[in-house]
Amino acid sequence: MASFRANKGGSPESYCSERLAPPPPKWSRSFVAIAVAAPSLLLSSCSFAPPSTRSVAPVPERYFHSTPAGQSIAQTGWQDFIQDEYLRALISVALEENRDIHIAAARVAQARAAWRIQGAGLYPRLDAIGTGTRGRSLIELPGTGPLRYDVEQVTAQVSGGWEIDFWGRLQNLNEAARNRYLASEEGKRAVATGLIAQVASLYLQEREYTGRLALASRTIATREEALRIMRRRYKVGAGSKLEVTQAQTLLAQAQGTYEALEQERHINHNALTVLVGQPVEAALPPLDLVEAQPAITLPAGLPSDLLVQRPDIMAAEYQLRAANADIGAARAAFFPNIRLTGAFGTTSTELDGLFGSGSETWSFTPSLTLPLFHGGQLAANLDLASARQVEAVANYEQTVQLAFRDVSNALVQREQLARQIATTSGALSALRERARLAQLRFDNGRSAYLEVLDAQRDLFETEQVLVRLQRAYQAAGVGLYTALGGGFPADNPDKRAPSQQTGEQSQ
Repeated sequence: MASFRANKGGSPESYCSERLAPPPPKWSRSFVAIAVAAPSLLLSSCSFAPPSTRSVAPVPERYFHSTPAGQSIAQTGWQDFIQDEYLRALISVALEENRDIHIAAARVAQARAAWRIQGAGLYPRLDAIGTGTRGRSLIELPGTGPLRYDVEQVTAQVSGGWEIDFWGRLQNLNEAARNRYLASEEGKRAVATGLIAQVASLYLQEREYTGRLALASRTIATREEALRIMRRRYKVGAGSKLEVTQAQTLLAQAQGTYEALEQERHINHNALTVLVGQPVEAALPPLDLVEAQPAITLPAGLPSDLLVQRPDIMAAEYQLRAANADIGAARAAFFPNIRLTGAFGTTSTELDGLFGSGSETWSFTPSLTLPLFHGGQLAANLDLASARQVEAVANYEQTVQLAFRDVSNALVQREQLARQIATTSGALSALRERARLAQLRFDNGRSAYLEVLDAQRDLFETEQVLVRLQRAYQAAGVGLYTALGGGFPADNPDKRAPSQQTGEQSQ
């Protein structure tokens, strides 16, 4: 595992390579010499951004719990990972209709526009300007009195300006904006990955409630029949009032459980509807009540795989690269600013003579600005950029730690839940036999109804627990897949490691 940490040693000049072009020509030389030298100055500009060096991240090289060998399950697309067709359809709709996705997409568009705005500073600016002036001035000369002087002038020109990015200030600002845009893309993918997990979790929860309600409904029907029998036995003198009240208590407990489950199911259904972004079917099929959950192979790979699989880690890395570029821009602000401005056009006192012979005008104004005293503003900007870079390093390392924790927790959950399912399935078989024998003993008059009551209560609770465990186990598989950064394989164009990113032209 590795993380990025900026090299803080050395002066700003030490970051500037030996690619610098010869000193610019003296301003007394011709315009042609300056125009030829300007592109070479731009292309040979250096950067004061600190380089990124890798250091050992504060996480182990392997997970604490053993995982199946093979490529990480995160390399599988979510359409292949999710086997339930209806759930796949729900996720597809959610990825289109969910409002969090819309917000994330808008943030990506904002970051891309900000990158384009910042990148525009690398290119010359051209403006077409047309002006018309008409006025009157009074000139008073001694002995002659005031003289009126009418002025009429029409001007059309093309003006341009270009800052030569000799010290890499504009390039670093553009690089920072680019990395923030890429971070926003990873942020959108993180939202999409989290959305897949949330929809799957609520969907499984919905099916769990459906299954548990079905169990409760069957139990209520059975206990209503038992209550009817107890009342009839009491009427004919074959049973006691205590047995009737015990049957009533057992029925009331099942009915109370059913009402509570119905309330929770409605709340969960409303949450699922909000996530999907449109109405969802009111009734979903129940989870299958199985004796044992078959093992599903979900290889986790190595912790180092998280660096290119988890979108939140990639977003944190892009933010760190942007912070490094901000330092380079803040350092470059201490050095002279070289700007070329010029204009070419025509001027005339009459509109119809604007493009006549001899009306041409032009100007060329190179300038060099060296900051001398800004009240500590430049130093404060550098300190601010450096502090933000330290924060970005810590945020990156913390994100890696949290990702490792998420995967480890998911591995533990799947391992322990599988064991609990096996144990509960064995207990359920024993409880079913116990309930059968208790009923048989009661029917033969060899035990009190209290024995039947306890056996049926324990059986009902264990059946409910097994459904919950099965849902939790399946949800833990989705949680592990999400914790590994699954959902969008690495060959997807939207998921590219920072080292694989290619430069794009700002427009």
